Amino acid sequence: MAETFAELLEAAQAGDEWAVGCLWRELQPRVLRFLRARNACAAENVASETWLRVARNLRSFSGGEVEFRAWLFTIARRALIDWQRRSARRPSTSLLGESNELPSGDDPAGEAIEVLATRGALELVRLLPQDQAEVILLRVIGGLDVSNVAEVLGRPLGTVRVLQHRGLHRLAGLLGAAALSDERA
Repeated sequence: MAETFAELLEAAQAGDEWAVGCLWRELQPRVLRFLRARNACAAENVASETWLRVARNLRSFSGGEVEFRAWLFTIARRALIDWQRRSARRPSTSLLGESNELPSGDDPAGEAIEVLATRGALELVRLLPQDQAEVILLRVIGGLDVSNVAEVLGRPLGTVRVLQHRGLHRLAGLLGAAALSDERA
C-alpha cells in the first residue's frame, strides 16, 4: 500500500488496480456531488464517463494531489458539457431521479442528517447562476484553490474571485431568506 499520494498515483499510473480503486473511493463522492449539483439526472453517467477518461489518460498525467484533483474536475466538467450537448441534440425523458444515498456506519441518524443538509446546500447552490455555482462547487466540493478553479474553468484568477464573492454573497442572502420564511411558518 502507498503511504503518500505520490506513491498512490505512481502505482495507479503503473496500472495497479488497488491504487486506481483508492483514487476512485477517495474522489468519486466529490465528483458525484459536483455533477449532481450541476445536473442530477446525468451525474452517474457523467461520473462513469469521467473515470473512463481518467483511466485512458492517467499515464500522461503529471503533478501532485492538488493538480490531480484539478485535472479530475476539469475532465468531469468537460464530460458534463459533452453530455449536455448530446442531450440537447437528442432530448429524452429520464425515468430515474437522483440516486438514494443510504447512510451507513456507526451513527446512521447523524449521517442521514448530514446527507439531508448536503442535499439542502446543493439545492441552494443550484439557484445560483451557472458560473457562480461552478466556482463554489469546485472550491468547496472539489477542494480546489482559486488558481486551480481558474485553470479548470479557463478563466482569469480575478474573475474567479469575483464569481466566488458574488456566489457566496447570494448564498448568504438565500440562507437569510430561508431562515425568515422558516420563522414565519
